Amino acid sequence: MGVKGEKNTNAANDLADLITGKLSPIGGITSKKMFGGHGIFHDGKMFGLISAKGQAFIKFDDSVQKTLEEMGGERHSKMPYFSVPEEHIQTPIFVELAQKAIALSKS
Repeated sequence: MGVKGEKNTNAANDLADLITGKLSPIGGITSKKMFGGHGIFHDGKMFGLISAKGQAFIKFDDSVQKTLEEMGGERHSKMPYFSVPEEHIQTPIFVELAQKAIALSKS
């Protein structure tokens, strides 16, 4: 989920494990290696991605963009996803944002 030809890294694999573990109480959360990174899914619908370099992104809309910007996130250059700085993945706000991203992936 990054630049064509990039190879998957341990950072990407570790972050995928961290995120799927953090979101496991939601149920139905899985990850799949894709394009050097990982896709993050809820019941088969992709709502997040991890770049080959280990940067997390979640699907977003106007209702969460400001929050993500305030956290230091940036828009993915090619997709409707916004980055989530790793230090925020361990916070309760990440679970809330992921739930919103899950809802967006189903609409």
